[in-house]
Amino acid sequence: MNRDRRRRDNWALLHAQAEAIERKVPLLVVFCLVPTFLQATIRQYGFMLRGLEELAADLGHYDIPFHVLPGTPKEALIPWIDEIGPSLIVTDFEPLRIKERWLNDVNEHLGIPFHQVDAHNVVPCWHVSQKREYAAATLRPKIHRLLPEFLHDIPDIVRHPFTSDRPHAQFDMPSLRKRLRVDETVAEVVWIRPGEKAAHAMLGGFIERLGSYALHRNDPTKAAQSGLSPCFHFGQLAPQRAALAATAAAAADPSLSESCASFLEELIVRRELADNFTFHEPGYDTTDAFHPWARATLDAHRNDPRDHIYDYETWDNAATHDELWNAAQREMVTTGKMHGYMRMYWAKKILEWTSSPEAAMDIAVALNDRYELDGRDPNGYAGIAWSIGGVHDRPWPERPVFGTVRYMNAAGCARKFDTKAYIAAHSPTTLFG
Repeated sequence: MNRDRRRRDNWALLHAQAEAIERKVPLLVVFCLVPTFLQATIRQYGFMLRGLEELAADLGHYDIPFHVLPGTPKEALIPWIDEIGPSLIVTDFEPLRIKERWLNDVNEHLGIPFHQVDAHNVVPCWHVSQKREYAAATLRPKIHRLLPEFLHDIPDIVRHPFTSDRPHAQFDMPSLRKRLRVDETVAEVVWIRPGEKAAHAMLGGFIERLGSYALHRNDPTKAAQSGLSPCFHFGQLAPQRAALAATAAAAADPSLSESCASFLEELIVRRELADNFTFHEPGYDTTDAFHPWARATLDAHRNDPRDHIYDYETWDNAATHDELWNAAQREMVTTGKMHGYMRMYWAKKILEWTSSPEAAMDIAVALNDRYELDGRDPNGYAGIAWSIGGVHDRPWPERPVFGTVRYMNAAGCARKFDTKAYIAAHSPTTLFG
């Protein structure tokens, strides 16, 4: 178990159990806990570990032992496999470079079958397209053509009929936390609870207010978005379950059809476009990922004068001249989330007020991955690349610094929502008293 850390609605776990039952053997679930991962802090590790603690107890009720192995798969999983001697290894799918290296490390060592199941996307990433898609417009028809085949209800696992002689391992939270080598100055958050039960409750709450999604989802002062991104990122809720819930709600109440369609566009098309991007583009977090037209236009404007050039510390401390940008940064630092519309503005201003597109990518990725609960995710990398390098976008009228990459400014935001209210909600006085 790697990306999708849940019992319910988990195609990888379902496949593993089906194979185990056919072989008449026990099923064991293993998670490798690396002590450090990209820019993750105790904020993200704490959320993940509390979700795993619930999962371990849940799987125990189904006679499926759950083991946490401290270390990378190469360090911890390979020796464990050698000791256990399984007949089959099943894993889930995550299109990040580091996860691909882990997969290759294990696969090179195995002399037994190794199955990978995309338990995250409604339409499996490698099935919907075998190439990097240019934009949502090129991926959307491929997904919609396949949805009738894949968007259906998901069975549950059963109590496993073949027990293991290895006892269910105790989930020792204090011991596991002591093994981490992460920054503990970025505090955990309290607005969202981890785990499958809480994720399903959040989904239910969102479905109750689905009707406001189409009209208000781009307004950061309204609670119209689902807030489910951390649940998807940590694999505690299946996007397919969210899609089924929204579809069922719209079927029962046709007035929700517009909001349902808008939500499914973001949940399925846009989110799975991000997986396609990181799966087929090794340099997804660098300017190498930009389309040729974007690299050319940014190069042509590389030496344009900037009104401001800020270093990482200024960005990190929300100390720019732009109060709207500072409010977005404070929202992320204090809550571990930022409204999706503000993420676009946030990244584009980093491009405008840094020395180069390369520096802008480095700063945006570092801040996003350090503070966002759902950082270190294909959605985040695709969103930053869209904002700074026009990935999945098209050329727009030419401007200084941006060239033909789409431009955003505070005045444009003010025409869409109450920016003064947003700034007030995320002012130092409001947040810190």
